[in-house]
Amino acid sequence: MKKYSSDPNALMLISLMKAHGFRKVIASPGTTNIAIVGSIQHDDFFEMYSCVDERSAAYMACGLSAESGEPVAVICTGATASRNYLPALTEAYYRKLPVLVIAGSHGEYNIGHLHSQVIDRSQSPKDTFKYSAFINPIDSNNIKWLNNVEISKAFIKLKQHGGGPVLINIVASASKSFDSDDLPAERVIHYHSFSDIINYPKLPEGRIAIFIGSHTQMFPDLQKSIDDFCESNDAVVFCDHTSGYQGRYRVNFALVNSQQNYETDLNRPDLLIHLGEVSGDTYTTKKLKPHKVWRVNNDGEVRDLFKTLSDVFETDELSFFRHYVGANNAGYSYYNKCINEYDKIYDLIPEMEFGNIYVAKALSSRMPKNSVIHFGIFNSLRTWNFFRLDDSIECSCNVGGFGIDGACSTLIGASWAYPNKIHFLIVGDLAFFYDINSLGNRHISNNVRIILVNNGRGIEFRKKDHPGYRFGEEADYFMAAGGHFGCQSKELVRKYSENLGFEYMSASSKNELELVIGRFLSSELLDKPLILEVFPKVNDEVENLDKIRNIKSKGKPLAIRLRDSATDDLRKIAKKGLSKLGI
Repeated sequence: MKKYSSDPNALMLISLMKAHGFRKVIASPGTTNIAIVGSIQHDDFFEMYSCVDERSAAYMACGLSAESGEPVAVICTGATASRNYLPALTEAYYRKLPVLVIAGSHGEYNIGHLHSQVIDRSQSPKDTFKYSAFINPIDSNNIKWLNNVEISKAFIKLKQHGGGPVLINIVASASKSFDSDDLPAERVIHYHSFSDIINYPKLPEGRIAIFIGSHTQMFPDLQKSIDDFCESNDAVVFCDHTSGYQGRYRVNFALVNSQQNYETDLNRPDLLIHLGEVSGDTYTTKKLKPHKVWRVNNDGEVRDLFKTLSDVFETDELSFFRHYVGANNAGYSYYNKCINEYDKIYDLIPEMEFGNIYVAKALSSRMPKNSVIHFGIFNSLRTWNFFRLDDSIECSCNVGGFGIDGACSTLIGASWAYPNKIHFLIVGDLAFFYDINSLGNRHISNNVRIILVNNGRGIEFRKKDHPGYRFGEEADYFMAAGGHFGCQSKELVRKYSENLGFEYMSASSKNELELVIGRFLSSELLDKPLILEVFPKVNDEVENLDKIRNIKSKGKPLAIRLRDSATDDLRKIAKKGLSKLGI
């Protein structure tokens, strides 16, 4: 007989057990666990024991783990076998003993349908497991990736924060096929605690980048440590306006990565260091293809956004970067290449019609220094991410839950913290009206200013790369929710806001915007809070986004393609005219 089962889940689990050094196993008899037991009993790496009674097996694991200082796996089949582990696992939980329970399963989809030997293990007593994972049959690359992540999470929780028992429910076939000679080389996710900082891995050779999702505003010492790290390793920091980082190596790459027909190898670092939380810059998160990712966060959780996570560092960011700062100045090569890439595409931005993108481009360089800007999701943040802002400006967006609600309320609450600092909100009409009751709050002060982009609908559902685009104007009925809130009424927001003590201004064209924008962007606090309502046309909004996303391709830039297209059209018109004249 050859060594291993042909079942991919069994192979993955065993490969990762060996990679993490989990040798000790106590097996109980059963069928749903035979692919695993039948494989590891022929592998000399493992130290195996047998026990018929699962209750005894789990207590044996407690004793073996406590004495050896190592994790111990107990393996059983389905039905009530795993229930008999619970007394000993309660002991392990309170003693923080790393007992790994591997319980065979017939699959989550069979639970509750009267299948024999199928019980519901989706919930366990709170004081029995630190983590519970369900490993389903692999029928796609996404499930394979998820199974790898779930097993890795379970293994990390065995030792994290003092350790404790974890449960892996696994579907591994009872196939008679044991014809695999070798285990697959599975991706291993390593965990590093702050106390183990002296054993942190070395930085790999090659191109290094940092990606920062949404983040609280960074103190100067953290920004300096990131800058020092980048300087000594020729690294860059990819981030959007919510990153909280305003250092020397900041690269806002949304404009580059929004290009639908263009890719750059600058998005393929050998190592990407991942900081922060959810990012609203989906263009960059989708285009970044790092070879390896290190996640640095005090929560110590496995967050595999880029699907190449290799290491989790449970530590504060300042200590991490200070540990990896080198003595040499490696230069600005990577940074300069990224900035040049951005500048080349920015310089090719064609003339935009009046709309969200035009307003963002026109105002981004004129926003008052030391102000605060809040963005509504999704279109407002995405649009302003195309353009740079002054380093003194702080930005925020509700990307945690990524919902339409609460943009105005969040702005108002933030404005109370620093009454002498101007707080802006850029928001679309649906999000604005969703939260309009907040404008009646009596604590609103003169440091609040709102840009309301009122295009009369959720423009997200009308853009060309959205599934709703195929419905045309019919998308407005129920998907884009057009026609509500006065149908772009020029009076509704004006009268409402003025009655609440706001100063109101509006613009329906580029010229009208220039007439009011000087006062709206005044760096001085005025007598009242301000609302600037702009009224773009739907088709202009759609075309603007399409134009900015197709500036650069593998072929000619958009400006040249438009010129050539116009030339071709002129040739056709001329040819048609000449043919009518018989020439």
